[in-house]
Amino acid sequence: MNNKPVETTIDGNEATAYVAYRVNEVCAIYPITPSSPMAELADEWVMKGALNIWGRYPDVVEMQSEGGAAGAVHGALQAGALTTTFTASQGLMLMLPNMYKIAGELTSTVFHVAARSLAAQALSIFGDHSDVMAARTTGFALLASASVQEAHDMALITQASTLKARVPFLHFFDGFRTSHEVNKIVLLSDEQIRAMIDDDLVYAHRKRALNPDNPFIRGTAQNPDVYFQARETVNPYYAAAPQIVQDAMDKLAGMTGRHYKLFEYHGAPDAERVVVVMGSGVDTVRETVDALVEQGEKVGLLNVRLYRPFSVEHFVQALPDSVREIAVLDRTKEVGATGEPLYQDVVTALVEAVGTGQFGSMPRVTGGRYGLSSKEFTPGMVAGVFHNLQQKTPKNHFTIGIRDDVSGTSLDYEPEFPLPEDGMTQALFYGLGADGTVGANKNSIKIIGEGSDLYAQGYFVYDSKKSGAQTVSHLRFGPRPINKPYLIRKADFIACHQFGFVQKSDMLDKAKHGATFLLNSPHGPDEVWSSLPRPVQRAIIEKQLKFFVINASRVAQTVGMGTRINTIMQTCFFALSGVLPRDEAIERIKAAIKKSYALKGDEAVQKNFRAVDAALDHLHEVIVPKTTSNEREFPPPVPASAPDFVRNVTGAMIAGKGDDLPVSALPVDGTYPVGTTRWEKRNVAERVPLWDSNLCIQCGNCSFVCPHSVIRAKFYHKDHLKRAPENFPSSHIIAKGFPETRYSLQVYAEDCTGCRLCVEACPVADTKVRGRKAINMTAKEPLLEQSRKDLEFFESLPINDRSKVEFSRVQGAQFLEPLFEFSGACAGCGETPYVRLLSQLFGDRLIVANATGCSSIYGGNLPTTPWTTNSEGKGPAWSNSLFEDNAEFGLGMRVTVDVHTNLARSLLSQLKDELGSETVEALREAPQVYESEIRAQRNRVGSLKSQLAKMNTPVANSLLSVADNLVRRSVWLVGGDGWAYDIGSGGLDHVMALGRNVNILVLDTEVYSNTGGQMSKATPTAASAKFASAGKRVGKKDLALQAISYGNVYVAQIAMGANPQQTLLALREAEAYNGPSLVLAYSHCIAHGINMHQGLNQQKLAVSSGYWPLIRYNPVLRAEGKNPFVLDSTRPTITLKDYAYNELRYRIIQRSNPEEAEKLMTLAQEMVDLRWRTYEEMASQSARDFQPMA
Repeated sequence: MNNKPVETTIDGNEATAYVAYRVNEVCAIYPITPSSPMAELADEWVMKGALNIWGRYPDVVEMQSEGGAAGAVHGALQAGALTTTFTASQGLMLMLPNMYKIAGELTSTVFHVAARSLAAQALSIFGDHSDVMAARTTGFALLASASVQEAHDMALITQASTLKARVPFLHFFDGFRTSHEVNKIVLLSDEQIRAMIDDDLVYAHRKRALNPDNPFIRGTAQNPDVYFQARETVNPYYAAAPQIVQDAMDKLAGMTGRHYKLFEYHGAPDAERVVVVMGSGVDTVRETVDALVEQGEKVGLLNVRLYRPFSVEHFVQALPDSVREIAVLDRTKEVGATGEPLYQDVVTALVEAVGTGQFGSMPRVTGGRYGLSSKEFTPGMVAGVFHNLQQKTPKNHFTIGIRDDVSGTSLDYEPEFPLPEDGMTQALFYGLGADGTVGANKNSIKIIGEGSDLYAQGYFVYDSKKSGAQTVSHLRFGPRPINKPYLIRKADFIACHQFGFVQKSDMLDKAKHGATFLLNSPHGPDEVWSSLPRPVQRAIIEKQLKFFVINASRVAQTVGMGTRINTIMQTCFFALSGVLPRDEAIERIKAAIKKSYALKGDEAVQKNFRAVDAALDHLHEVIVPKTTSNEREFPPPVPASAPDFVRNVTGAMIAGKGDDLPVSALPVDGTYPVGTTRWEKRNVAERVPLWDSNLCIQCGNCSFVCPHSVIRAKFYHKDHLKRAPENFPSSHIIAKGFPETRYSLQVYAEDCTGCRLCVEACPVADTKVRGRKAINMTAKEPLLEQSRKDLEFFESLPINDRSKVEFSRVQGAQFLEPLFEFSGACAGCGETPYVRLLSQLFGDRLIVANATGCSSIYGGNLPTTPWTTNSEGKGPAWSNSLFEDNAEFGLGMRVTVDVHTNLARSLLSQLKDELGSETVEALREAPQVYESEIRAQRNRVGSLKSQLAKMNTPVANSLLSVADNLVRRSVWLVGGDGWAYDIGSGGLDHVMALGRNVNILVLDTEVYSNTGGQMSKATPTAASAKFASAGKRVGKKDLALQAISYGNVYVAQIAMGANPQQTLLALREAEAYNGPSLVLAYSHCIAHGINMHQGLNQQKLAVSSGYWPLIRYNPVLRAEGKNPFVLDSTRPTITLKDYAYNELRYRIIQRSNPEEAEKLMTLAQEMVDLRWRTYEEMASQSARDFQPMA
């Protein structure tokens, strides 16, 4: 057997999947953050020809939901296959019913879980133990890993154990903190894996399978006479499981030298104070214990690995007899319980052990919560917990790491607790989501970890927006293994990849004395100093930092890499840090580039090579003056004019100080104010649009397609210009008959992401200057001060009265105020223009049920949210429930609106004498079709509420509580294709079939965009996606045709880039229709592998090729005896290839397997042709050829 250790640098997800893939025959999967990479890797390995230990390819099956994945796992297990799945959080919750069945049937399997918070007052994608603790009663054994190496080893230990014990296992590790930490580990060889798996146990598993040659029945329905007894039959299996796991650990130790225990003690042999913990927090406690023991303190750590079944015997054997005080740390909150789960188990175990004589005397046990949602857990916090145990009366049921000024649960602690860091290099990198910083740093870790004797660790901090938000990469390198699952507090190297960050963020407070600071700056080494705020200058001087600048953005543009500066900054890091010799580092960078970009083509590889070569030529050291030269301080995170909550709470989160907020500052039920993005001013774009009033034809296209609502138009009387700032741009309005009316187009420069869609949408071409349009990209910094003055004046201009605006055409829609603004979506996002338009058309009476996904993250992710109000305080009411239930969630809203509207109408009738019959009749029966009619009704309701407030009778008070419902409300169900085509398709279908007046907007990116681009049933044939890396082989689900078959559903398929007018018309028709409506919106996405500024053109090509026909199906026309099906697009003028091969998701297969790509593209073209013929035939039919409507 070849047991020569192989070291590699990977993250926790890959470390786990590496083993799980090799010891299973079937993987039934569904994407969910942060576990998705495990499933993606399994699918990728199949495509690359990787085999399991039996020389076979595991069958990787993507299901429509986690519930579906669990069902498939259950079925595969019953049929005798070794089967696994990977999940987290809400996904695990959907698996619970099947988990009870699997455990009840004593079926061997391992579920691998990147443990994550559960959605309660809010969703969180980050890590804690809430999900696995909710699964602790399923009958699954629960085993925790504390590090990347452990996750690798425990994946094998659980597999070996489940086969012998017949108890299913849930192997978990902390989401993000372990799942996404990159670290150097020793890889298990296939021979070692093979030696751990007993084939006789595999055969026994198969023998227990359903088999018509040996038939039996499993899964009966039992009655009260035997159910109880049957539940007790499994006890011997659970009693035996702990020792089986320990035996597997010992066997692995014999092969690898890595020793594990079910409960592992570390610390002083005579410890009096012990902390009990599991998961990634173990290493933090271990380091702190070592430091405290070195100082003479009698402290220790008990690391819990096997949590279920909880072995009292093994627990007390591991605990020192000398212990007097125990603190049990839980990374979860169990509301209303006497304590959190691990705490309760430890107390119970000790009571039983003392009672039976297994342990000498009862220690005092306290419990506490820490680290929810990946909240930092530091050595200082651990020291605080130990200090609490020294008190005469230690605080019980405490929290650590937060300030609880409501219930008083929190412990005080010293944030700085020094630990030895000899020989270690620590580096911080500040980047922008999707700018490549994180990817480059992962490559750097691999280069160092696998190309030298150094150990490496990387952890990446980013919020759930992922793209467009700040990312911070924490990298450590050193001569010894690095087990520090907490963030860097003081760094030897700091790189800022976005110049705007250094203007408002005190990142240098984390710099060590004499550290190196690298800044991507538009200013050269001689000019940059004067552009830095005084606190930055002061830190550089006082800490004697070595300061370097590079205009990486210009270098990237020069070599053809657009805004991707990652390779350039990575090269500079290696040149400055000295972690590796410079020449060796550059050679390894280029090797990594070739590996990473090979499938994207040689051109992409060469561009990155040129970037590496150019980087060092443009890297300059700054001669640091001895004194500061700038009086400018950091600007406040939000202006002083912001509301109190925004200043005190939102502002703290924006400034990166959300951890310091006390419990009392936060809403008790997750309810937050709207319209907070307007205060943030992210300033992420270097270039922004500039309006040319002389060329503009006032078509409104630019504002119509703007993903972030940063382009706005107003018309106003010319007299307003008397108070305008100098050079404020305006022009005569083009509409005839309004000689005194002016028109202005305003760009919100500090909120712009620089996507260029507005320029692409502009139809004007300057005849004098080639390439110039009526709106053009320009450097932001020179015009920023003027832009701020212009914006202040523009916002003081009166909002155009929507009841007097003709917005049936795009040109008029530009004057509608957007009530969705400045979101955190990707630059050039294909979804948000539709959402913004929704808010413009119906925002003041809009209720939104938003499925979990991209639109819920950019729509409701703290610190700021984009849904806002008009000047009257009216605006969209938005909420998110879950991923799978959004249709039902929205239906509930519609039902309530109807119930309360009917109640209000009924109560009005009861008050006819008091209010007057004419008033009541108007409130009950007045039409609310046109904007002017809705405005009139809103005025009537306002008067009604004033009257009711004075009456103070039971009927009046009841009517007052529901009176707002008398204004017609517009209920929209918004989500992506992952929801509508897959996980929520059953609910969506049912809601449409019910016939209630709900409007459904599907933002179809054709992949699971929010979790990283996995295949959905909306993914087209011949396109690659995660879980379809070799190209999808079946057709895209025709959701439009499915909905049309009901006959009573309004259906539209739209693409703003192809026909904005049809988009506008379809949304208005859908809302006007008194019944269910379904609007499918083509949404280009970064996951398609396109330059996002070409997104609108891709939409146009999709329509021109016939791939995305523009249609409208209106049941009202059927009732009028007309053909309800309207085909709005013309016959295809280009082939599918002409559209598809502009996108990497199609090209990548063409490069990796040209023959297969051609075969799939031919099939896809045939499907497009067939679908077009079907639609064309439908457009030529008569009304009676379609389903009638009751």
